[in-house]
Amino acid sequence: MADTTQHEDGAPVAPTPLERLAEAHRVGTTFKGWDGRPARVAPETLVTVLAALGVDASSDASIGQALTDVEDGPWRSVLPAVVVVRRSDLDPVVLHVPVGAEVEFWAVDEDGVPYTGTVGDATGARTVDGRALEQREGTLPHALPLGWHTLHARVDGRETSSTFVVTPDRLSTTAALRKHRTWGLMAQLYSVRSSGSWGIGDLSDLGQLAQAAAAHGGGFVLVNPLHAAEPVPPVEPSPYLPTTRRYFHPLYLRIEDVPEYARLDDAARARISALAAGFTTANTATELLDRDSSYAAKLEALELVFAHPLPEQRQHDFDAYRAHQGQGLADFALWSALAETYPPGAPEWDDVGRPGSAGAREYAERHAERIEFHEWLQWLLDEQLQEAQLEATGAGMRIGVVHDLAVGVHPSGADAWSLQDVLASGISVGAPPDMFNQHGQDWSQPPWHPERLAASGYAAFRDMLRNILRHAGGIRVDHILGLFRLWWIPQGAAPGAGAYVYYDHRALIGILVLEAERAGAVVVGEDLGVFEPGVQEYLGERGVFGTSILWFEQDEDGPLPPEAYREGCLTTVTVHDLPPSAGYLAGEHVALREKLGLLSRPVAEEQAEDRAVQEKFLALLRQRGLLAGTPDVRQTVEALHAFIAQTPSVLLGVALADAVGERRTQNQPGTNDEYPNWRIPLADADGRAVLVEDLAGNERFASLVASLGLPPADGEAAGPIA
Repeated sequence: MADTTQHEDGAPVAPTPLERLAEAHRVGTTFKGWDGRPARVAPETLVTVLAALGVDASSDASIGQALTDVEDGPWRSVLPAVVVVRRSDLDPVVLHVPVGAEVEFWAVDEDGVPYTGTVGDATGARTVDGRALEQREGTLPHALPLGWHTLHARVDGRETSSTFVVTPDRLSTTAALRKHRTWGLMAQLYSVRSSGSWGIGDLSDLGQLAQAAAAHGGGFVLVNPLHAAEPVPPVEPSPYLPTTRRYFHPLYLRIEDVPEYARLDDAARARISALAAGFTTANTATELLDRDSSYAAKLEALELVFAHPLPEQRQHDFDAYRAHQGQGLADFALWSALAETYPPGAPEWDDVGRPGSAGAREYAERHAERIEFHEWLQWLLDEQLQEAQLEATGAGMRIGVVHDLAVGVHPSGADAWSLQDVLASGISVGAPPDMFNQHGQDWSQPPWHPERLAASGYAAFRDMLRNILRHAGGIRVDHILGLFRLWWIPQGAAPGAGAYVYYDHRALIGILVLEAERAGAVVVGEDLGVFEPGVQEYLGERGVFGTSILWFEQDEDGPLPPEAYREGCLTTVTVHDLPPSAGYLAGEHVALREKLGLLSRPVAEEQAEDRAVQEKFLALLRQRGLLAGTPDVRQTVEALHAFIAQTPSVLLGVALADAVGERRTQNQPGTNDEYPNWRIPLADADGRAVLVEDLAGNERFASLVASLGLPPADGEAAGPIA
């Protein structure tokens, strides 16, 4: 689980009781420092991280008691809180019962069908809390289907139950796609506008974008996370710091596509038309995007539409959506109603209390209409997301819309409030010091509490995935390595003063694969960065696509040849944390970092190394016959895409910014307000705004896609994968 520390003479260092306790709770006691050498986690960090896990390690006596509890804990429950297995690997379930007890064991699948199990003889014994207990194994029939089931045990007439999840061995959509290699667009949706947008790209624009890609044989369109931000302006610009990962941002609604808009009276229609007209110029502007103005106008328009009663059938559909979403939607809408009135940390939050408290119920009753408004917004988003996916697959895309799942959520957001029982408090997620950032990184996001999440049956994780995949052909999981381990930083500590906390990746990946299988969706894991041996292999084994970025695919001998790339992979030339390819080739990433004071050595050295690395890649392109003479920037960008097309990777990604000649960086890691991250509208090489409807006749777009050399979708390959 962690690197072994050693004395200078090479002898291993014996772990302390505190370190043994940490390891027992899957907290790493060592990590690789920025210099690549093993470093030992500070004792005070281990104490704080263990406290966040609910383990008292504040004294020698408490450490001793906690070590005993680690051994005794599983014996105190008849059944594990949750069991997640592969379909072909139904291992026996361990039960802990009184010695000689009469035990019945069975499972009930999610359709109510019972499956009788058998219980073997004792395989171990232990006295816990003065009770003589024995360990026995329960075996279930292999006929159990995929899904979320319930384990039952009756011990001496007393019944107990727990969650039992049967997951696919391997995601079947992955195998289906290996026969039909495809490419897709990657876009920051908010930056992609049309003449009908309100200054920000929306879900109607997404449908049009998918159709534009499909017209050139594209199989998917991958967009930034569409997770909800704050319920009212000002909103966080980063799509990777949302308030929730389960629900979506009303900023992306197209007002005119709401059915009730057509039924408004003349005055309301006139007001909404006036609001829309205010963004006619903004749609073609190339200065920074203004989310707050767009969102404020849309909220005013949505209030007018919400005031119009729903027809009977529409009301029935809305009620059905609310019932399907259940308490999760109610809690999110309640938080939204609170957050649009009270700032984070306001005393009113204490008055309301936790979700489900008397204060929360009383507030919900007094503000029922406002809560219904926020539930209604999510229903509209659900409808428009469905329409976008239908437009994509109807145009011939095999996959359609691929959503991006952020690593975590805002510490003052909806999930942090409504899911506080399964999130760790006093902790934020980040990254340890490495050669690129010797101070480490703090992403200010609370992590899943691994033990409490498991004890809840992984319900919040499942519901999040299920809602994102309702109307999607795929999901990209940002920093999927976080399902294996996360760097926990105690509140107030420096980013480097943290520790890795390890998760049950078999359970988390299994649930991810199960929900994707049921949705007929593909999964792409962003598996870049520092990870332990075997991680990429495990993901590939479960049918999860990896990620390759051309500029990162190199070793000590230089750039990797295309044959060395992975087949089960989404391979691209660039990514949103780098400039578009035209800007990258011009070294704008180095110039920007120098301007912002982010370089750790003279800019001339950085530029020289960058040019040398680029030249190695370009030399490989020349060797492959993809580049000749003195090419211009456009020809070089097309050659780079022709290169990734020579890899065996099943999925190829084309950044929309590359397809139109954009040069500006969308996001500069390591900055906040120093650079206008996530606020750059789509423009071409000459700095002119590019609208969605312009893509059909955009020669540069068509030429770049043609450079991939992929055949158009044929009859067998066309249509959704599921």
